[in-house]
Amino acid sequence: MNNNIYKTIILGCFTLILWSCQNQNTQDKNTQNNNTESEAEKTSLKESSLLYSDECITEYEVIKAQREWGKGIVKIGQIYTDGGDYKTATAEFIQDKYGYDLGSVLFKPTLASVSQFRNSFDSAKSYFVGDNPAYPEDEGFALKPYTEVKWENAGIINNNCRVAIAMGNYYFTPKGGGDDIKVEYTFAYVKDKTGKIRIASHQSSLPYVPPKD
Repeated sequence: MNNNIYKTIILGCFTLILWSCQNQNTQDKNTQNNNTESEAEKTSLKESSLLYSDECITEYEVIKAQREWGKGIVKIGQIYTDGGDYKTATAEFIQDKYGYDLGSVLFKPTLASVSQFRNSFDSAKSYFVGDNPAYPEDEGFALKPYTEVKWENAGIINNNCRVAIAMGNYYFTPKGGGDDIKVEYTFAYVKDKTGKIRIASHQSSLPYVPPKD
């Protein structure tokens, strides 16, 4: 056999073996990555199952959670008026009503224009009671105080079971008289492992006022 032909055959065989090895390595890496992703997904699902309930959220539970939220706001204002420990009451209110200990909470409160988004426990507490140098615009929304919060749901979506979303208007009745303050809202609710409804997202804003001619 011609030496050049022999060399060509040997080189071809070597190249084929090298390609086969590289291809196998690639497949092994892909398999390993897929296994890693699968394990990560399993871990995420396991952690989620430890925090959240498998039970669906009912419309009744959403309405009940709304009423309790309103009572909590009124209670904070009353404790403040009476000279009580309103800061501790507010911390307990946020812990009970919001899901900051479960994961991310998206909170865009009504009267915030500089730091509009309050995605941490401390920033949410500052909005409700103020007295936080990191958020100088906060005057303490819950300290007005209010005597009642009335809810008017435009609709509640709970057809995906794990999350319920409510949108509408709520009306804050100031103590001492005066017109109710109308505010627009969108709340998203989840249910924790104990069956408690918790807020995962809260956006509210004052209604649009068209400019005068």
